[in-house]
Amino acid sequence: MRLQMRTAVVTGASSGIGREFARQLGYFYKDLDEIWVIARRAERLEALKKESRVPVRIFEGDLLKKQVYKEYHRSLKNLCPDVRMLVNSAGFGKSGSFINIAGEGKKLQTDMVDLNCRALTRMTQMTIPWMGKGGRIINLASAAAFCPQNGFAVYAATKAYVLSFSRALGSELKSCGIYVTAVCPGPVDTEFFSVSGELTTPLKKLTLASAPGVVRKALSDSRKKRSVSVYGAGMKAARLGAKFIPHSLILKTEELFTK
Repeated sequence: MRLQMRTAVVTGASSGIGREFARQLGYFYKDLDEIWVIARRAERLEALKKESRVPVRIFEGDLLKKQVYKEYHRSLKNLCPDVRMLVNSAGFGKSGSFINIAGEGKKLQTDMVDLNCRALTRMTQMTIPWMGKGGRIINLASAAAFCPQNGFAVYAATKAYVLSFSRALGSELKSCGIYVTAVCPGPVDTEFFSVSGELTTPLKKLTLASAPGVVRKALSDSRKKRSVSVYGAGMKAARLGAKFIPHSLILKTEELFTK
């Protein structure tokens, strides 16, 4: 008889890709007892709870602040769950030159680093002790991780961290039977662009993907124990190009499109 509660944990679950992960996890895992969702907007999480086929436990809070980590850690200690999957989806981006974005707010870019990198690392560190053989970690990176990006300097750098961290962590945890997948989509049709800025190039508009498609591919790649999940032919070509084309040439090309 199984006594441990089998759970999946999703950050950034109130919208976009994170919300879509929470929706699809009940179909990916047939025997989950609960999905734990973490985000700032409680009303969005309550709506998600009503439509989920799996019971949802809500952790309302900002991952840039301490309180939500305290509540999450308390629940881990008290309930001793078997965490089958951790999805680190919380994050944001802001497009524009480094100097111009700095002028919009002193903390905007450091908050980007803290949420995209530090919070993801902290959630992973807290959760791994509650994961066992067959566990999965999915970290939301981006195709922006493949090379530096003019006009997206900090965001691309944070996603490069996520990709590098995920691949190294996956190598370390393989012997424990825990597998890590970094998801690297291009532009996705979500609320992301209401914060980062509008789609500005024809290429980005042409390669716009749907959140359900990206998540289905990510879960499939996670099941196959793949270290990286890239959705769509365009982004696969971008990944290949970033391996062989000098980054200095890519940056010069990006300058032409951002002028």
